[in-house]
Formats: sequence, C-alpha cells, structure tokens
Amino acid sequence: MSHLEFDFNNMQDFNIGAKHGVREKELKGMSCIAQKAHNHLRSLIENRDSRINVGLEWTQLPFQDRTSIENIQKLGREISKKYENVIFFGIGGSYLGLKAAQDALCPPYYNESYSARAGRARIYFEGNNLDPEPLNALLKNLNPKKTFAIVISKSGETTETKAGLQVVEGWLRKGAGKRYGRRIFAITDPQTGSLRKKVDEAQAKDALSFRNLPLLKGVGGRYSELNMGLLHLAIIGVKIQEVLEGAKAMAERCSTGTVYKNPAYMYAALQTILYTKKQKSIAVMMPFSETLRSTADWYAQLLAESLGKKYQRRITKALSGIETWTNDKKHLLNTGRTPVPCRGTNDLHSIQQNNIEGENNKTITFIRVGSFKHDIRLPKKNKGFVTRKALFRAY
Repeated sequence: MSHLEFDFNNMQDFNIGAKHGVREKELKGMSCIAQKAHNHLRSLIENRDSRINVGLEWTQLPFQDRTSIENIQKLGREISKKYENVIFFGIGGSYLGLKAAQDALCPPYYNESYSARAGRARIYFEGNNLDPEPLNALLKNLNPKKTFAIVISKSGETTETKAGLQVVEGWLRKGAGKRYGRRIFAITDPQTGSLRKKVDEAQAKDALSFRNLPLLKGVGGRYSELNMGLLHLAIIGVKIQEVLEGAKAMAERCSTGTVYKNPAYMYAALQTILYTKKQKSIAVMMPFSETLRSTADWYAQLLAESLGKKYQRRITKALSGIETWTNDKKHLLNTGRTPVPCRGTNDLHSIQQNNIEGENNKTITFIRVGSFKHDIRLPKKNKGFVTRKALFRAY
C-alpha cells in the first residue's frame, strides 16, 4: 500500500446542500476548537504522569523499544512452531483488535489452509461470549497436547474471559498433564489483579508456567492492540516492527493541530458538526473488503466506548501539574453517536436500503481497497451473464 486517501467531499454543503452538509464557516469554527484541544492534548502527552493518569499512554505505543519487539517476535515464532493451535481468551479490544489485525493482515481462510498460514498455528478466539456451544465444540475437536492458550485481561475478573480460561485450564490439566501451566500465557497487569496473582503463584512453583507479558499502565483496552496484540501478530507471522513503522508514520501525519492538514481532526470535526448541528447520530462504517470486516466491528467499539458518555468530564490539575479526569455527576450529557458496522457489497442488499431511503440521520464511511493483491477473471464464454456489472475482469 503506497498511501491512504480521505475523500470527504460528500459531507460538505457544496455537494449535498447546507441542510445536510457541512459549511465552510462551520468547519472554520471547529478548526479553532480543534487547535485548542490539540494544544491541550500535546501538553498532556509531554507529561508522562498526566499521560498515564488520563489513559493516553497508547500514544507512545508506536515508539516501543526495538529489542523488546524483537523478543516478542521470537517468542511468537517459537509458540507457532511448537503448537498446532493457539486459543486467545479476551473481550473488547483484547478480542476485536486481534481479530481486526488478523483478518486485515493474513490471507482469507487462514485456519483452513496450511499454505495460507505458512505452516503456523491455527488461531481461535474465545472468552468473549458466555454461549457455551462454541468453546465446547472447539475443545472437543482440538488436541490439548498440541494446543497453547493465551489469556488477555488487565484484572482477570472479566466474567467471559475468566470463565473461558477456567474451562480450558481444566481441559489442559486433564489432557496435557501436571505441567499444563506451561501451555498457558498471560498478558496482564504487571503488579495487581487476580490474574497477576494467579501468574505469580504458578511461577513460584514452576518458572515456565504461566509465562507473561505486561499490559502497560495508562493504556485503555480498546486502544491497546499495539501492546496486548503484539504476541498475536508475532504468532501469525506479521513483522511487528513494520506495523509500528506504519503507526509512527500516521502519528507524524496527525501531529499537527491544523484541521486541514490532519486527517484525524478533519474526520472528527466533520462528524462532530454533522452530529451536533445536522442530527446525524448514527455512524455507519462500511468497508468494501472482507479482510476489513472485523475492522468495522472494532470501530464500533472504539466509537461507542470512547464517546458514549452519561456525564460531563471534570478536569482537575494538581499543583504538581498532573491532570486528572473524572465524571461530573451534576451535569448529565447522555451523548454519543451510534456506530453500525457493515460490509460491502453484502450490506448493499440490506442496510444500504435504509441508508438511502430511510431517515437521513446517518453518516456513512465507505472504505475502498485501491488494488487487491489478487484478482479473479470471468471466462469469456459466460460474457453477457454479468455484463457491465461485474467487478471481476473477463479473460
């Protein structure tokens, strides 16, 4: 991929009219607000204690120590080479971020094709639902002696993840023997929480049991793919450093406070204006690529959990300069746009009907892949069956 393009012309009044489109005057007014927010954000990021205190440490994830990354890459290769199956237990970003990354960066049908995964371990995701059927079916069809489990949880108390881990722990104990803990890896808080306690107790008995990596302080779960998701990337054969280089490039691209030069601020400004002034309360994300389908699901979490707020935020600053954010329960907001993940072209035959003909209360973000890695050609002898409609080329 050489570059990304962001076309927002159809969100503006000169294309769709002032009733539903953003006017230049409105965008300029938002530019001042964005610059002020940018200055505040930069001051927080520059102060490590404030950055951690308000959960902005994720901004530093693209700049991690190269040696640490190389160690994780090596560990991932070892796990994938030794085991046929790896089960990840996590929910929220600990599931959605990993799934989005795998679908985007790995070939389709990864688990089903040995060649597609280049002989690496199959990947399964559990601990994100209390429906017992999927995990029951999975464990019945896997060999515990050839399976590795990775649990991702800051505290270890998330019900879905905790329940899934307990089930697979018993399954491994029964099928792999007394050293089953060597087949379990934890990504958790480095100091506190019930999962950390479990890790410490297991390692006191066997140093190779419940090996672990830390969830970094000040990194919220939904933003932590480049922390808790790194081992997963290594296991599926992705070069982590290349992903981080891309993240660095985008961090640099979005480092300016000028809306017209910062695609992240421009997208946020347009969406904010359309929500607050044009009653567009629903945000549809529709990628036209199966590999980006899970990215739309992750987007739904990122938007809903980040902006769905009951209370106004109270900002306080200590004499030391450390900033703290808390809920001001005297000021109700009940604000937030509703995300709807879709996928093209499948949902052109369903949700898009409502997008076009239903209530005009939505913004729709289409994601188009400029050039697919592979193409499928239609045989010439069938020419005419899908004439002028096919996206596939004919022989």
